[in-house]
Amino acid sequence: MNPSPSNKNSNDSCDGVCSSCAEKEKCDDPKAQQNKINDRLSRIGYKIAIASGKGGVGKSTVTVNLAAALRSLGYKVGILDGDITGPDIPKLLGIEDQKLVAGPSGLEPADAGGIKAISMALLLKSRDSPVVWRGPMKMAALKQFIEEVNWGELDFLLVDLPPGTSDEPISIAQLIPGLDGAIVVTTPQEVALLDSRKAVNMFLMMNVPMLGIVENMSGLICPHCGQRIEVFKTGGGEHAARELGVPFLGAIPLDTEIGSLGDMGKTFANSKTAAAKAFEEIVKSILDRLEAQQAK
Repeated sequence: MNPSPSNKNSNDSCDGVCSSCAEKEKCDDPKAQQNKINDRLSRIGYKIAIASGKGGVGKSTVTVNLAAALRSLGYKVGILDGDITGPDIPKLLGIEDQKLVAGPSGLEPADAGGIKAISMALLLKSRDSPVVWRGPMKMAALKQFIEEVNWGELDFLLVDLPPGTSDEPISIAQLIPGLDGAIVVTTPQEVALLDSRKAVNMFLMMNVPMLGIVENMSGLICPHCGQRIEVFKTGGGEHAARELGVPFLGAIPLDTEIGSLGDMGKTFANSKTAAAKAFEEIVKSILDRLEAQQAK
């Protein structure tokens, strides 16, 4: 027998069987809500958070290219854009003109060449519309993305977190049950490395497995001669990983073609660039780490 509406707000009265409950759409019982999230995400293989200690390090670019690389290997992939006020995933995937629609099974994600994606940008009236929201409204939107999106069956769900270690990344990590790992993206600059250490420690404090650190913008490949130019000092990401006792997944060089492809809504992961070659090794390292975790 389902709990009556008058008792639905009591944790003790909820039997946790959301599918047969007449009040499931209005329920605010934390246990029932978590059960709903668990049910939504039950058909997803690996759930991976991609984070950064600060903005501007190429975290979203790494996310979409990881998705494209996994997709090219035959995996079913989705991206949850967790950055409510600065959602860039649709631009990088070339799906800015798509809009989200509600279907019988929930909010249907957009499709980018076989990659499913959900983002606040796909709900805005125009590309220039700002999201001027305080914390509670942002958290409500994130919760709805996690609870209501009909992902279907996926091998990987990549969660592109907003930069930093504040409310949104913490809450997303807590709401998504059984995160299989986190990747922290940094650049070789000391200020980025300083913040990336904080991001790594945030996940370690939350008992989220650290898949590793990716150093982005690691040297510039000259488009004319192909020589590598050390724009920033290199090796900082590997050094930070060693100090923190977490894996170093690899370094992605600066490449002028990456920016051009991103502006056109295209990925570089399957291109013939030096960055693509480096990224191929990073993807292999991530898959190896996940396989090793699963074998434990």
